[in-house]
Amino acid sequence: MTRLAPFDMKCMEAERLTGEALERSLEEMLTVHAQGQEIWVFGYGSLMWNPEFAFDTKRVATVYGYHRNFCLWSRINRGTPESPGLVLTLERGGSCRGLAYRLTRGKDRDELSRLWRREMSMGSYRPRWLECRTGMDTFEALAFVVNRRCTGYAGKLPLETMVQAISTARGKYGSSADYLFRTEAALAEHGIRDDRVRLLAERVRAHLEAA
Repeated sequence: MTRLAPFDMKCMEAERLTGEALERSLEEMLTVHAQGQEIWVFGYGSLMWNPEFAFDTKRVATVYGYHRNFCLWSRINRGTPESPGLVLTLERGGSCRGLAYRLTRGKDRDELSRLWRREMSMGSYRPRWLECRTGMDTFEALAFVVNRRCTGYAGKLPLETMVQAISTARGKYGSSADYLFRTEAALAEHGIRDDRVRLLAERVRAHLEAA
């Protein structure tokens, strides 16, 4: 099951959202989630190793209908306009194992606002309430899936193109390779297997060693 907010059905032409627009979109997203319910966030990339929000529970969880993919160009944080890097997003199809975080009660609205500014300011993602499964439990968690209308959407790339971009790009928060390796380490730490990430990391290491 996937649920989206009213604002998300509209065409998002602008790349960057203003502070007012961000808060409005967050409020609209929260109206879709039943009032008073716990707020969970699903992390599949950098949120696995750098969540930057307060939580009281963390679980390995699976979402269906989406898979983890390096198909989003990063021209600031992990690259530059001249040499863009690649970062992860969720694409349609398949399934994805990641981490589900339950935000700390009493702090959840403020923490979610900080997360919203981090993930939604550039218009690269679209928020979704996705059904998470962990053990015998099922619950909804907020996840950020790719906005295919944004200029950063890379689509399906050849492996060699991905390796070249990730191996050479560096931006405001470090290299694209560091982003990949941190994600690989977080997956291994939590016993999550992702052969695509593993293969990409192996190829990037080989490229860096050869260079």
